Amino acid sequence: MPPRGSVLRLVRVVAYCALTFSLMPVQAALVLLRSPLANRLPRFYHGRVCRILGITIERHGVPSPVRPTLFVANHTSYLDIEILGAAVPGSFVSKVDVDGWPLFGWLARLQRTVFIDRKRRSVARQRDALSTRLHAGDQLILFPEGTSGNGQHLLPFKSALFAAVTESDGAGDIAVQPVSVAYLRLDGMPLGRSYRPLFAWYGDMDLAPHLWTMLGLGRLGVGVTFHPVVRAADFPSRKALADHCAAVIAAGLSAALAGREAMASPAAAIPAAPAPALADALPTQ
Repeated sequence: MPPRGSVLRLVRVVAYCALTFSLMPVQAALVLLRSPLANRLPRFYHGRVCRILGITIERHGVPSPVRPTLFVANHTSYLDIEILGAAVPGSFVSKVDVDGWPLFGWLARLQRTVFIDRKRRSVARQRDALSTRLHAGDQLILFPEGTSGNGQHLLPFKSALFAAVTESDGAGDIAVQPVSVAYLRLDGMPLGRSYRPLFAWYGDMDLAPHLWTMLGLGRLGVGVTFHPVVRAADFPSRKALADHCAAVIAAGLSAALAGREAMASPAAAIPAAPAPALADALPTQ
C-alpha cells in the first residue's frame, strides 16, 4: 500500500488539474469578452485551490472596498498567490520571468497579471504600467520585497515599486492597504522554525522538489491581516509610503507568529471565510 503522502499528492494533483483545466477556457473567454466576471472568477478558483491544498485562511479585518486599491503584502511562497487570490478580487504584480513559466505563466496572464522588469532602468515603465491599471479602477496586489522570504522576517522593500501611487498624475488619491500573511500551523500545531521551510520558498530552493514535498503535507493554517487603509497623498515620498507599509506589515507578521492579534482594518476582525461559491462569481439578475 502506498504511503499516505503519495496518495495525498496524487489526489491533490488530480483535483488541481481538473479544476484548473476546466476553468482556464472559461476565464479566457471572460477576459476576451471584457466581462466583469473576469475579475471575480479567479477568487472562486483560488479559494477552491486552497481547499484542495488543505489551506485554511484565518482572516482579520477586511479588504479595502475602494477602487482602485493597491494591496501591499509580504511574500513567503508561491502559495501566497492562492491565499491572497482567494481573499482579494484583484490582479497580481509579478516579475516578468513568471510570464514564461509553463502553466503558471498562462494562469497569471488569465488573471491579468501586471508583469514588470525590476531593473533600475525600467522604473518609469513600471510606474506607467501600474498607474494605467490603477487609474482604470483595477485592484492590484504587490509584493514589494521583490522576492520571497523565509516567512519570519521581511526583506527590504523596493520603494521604486510605489512610484505608481506617488509620482503619476492623480495617483495621490489611490488607496493603499498593507496586508500581513503569516504561515501559522500545520495540522493544528504551531509551525516551528524547522517546518517553516517546507512551505516558505526562498533563496536557491528548486521549485519542483519543494512543490512535491508541500503537496504531501497536512493542513496549513494561514493568518491574513488587512491593516488600515492609507492614501499615497498622505506621504511625502514613495520611500515614506514604502517604509510605512513595511513597518505595519512587519508588526502584523510578528504579532501573528507570536500568537497575538495584529492591528487590523477598522472593520471588526472576521473569521476565516469559506471559498466563494461559484454562484457568487456569477452576475445577479
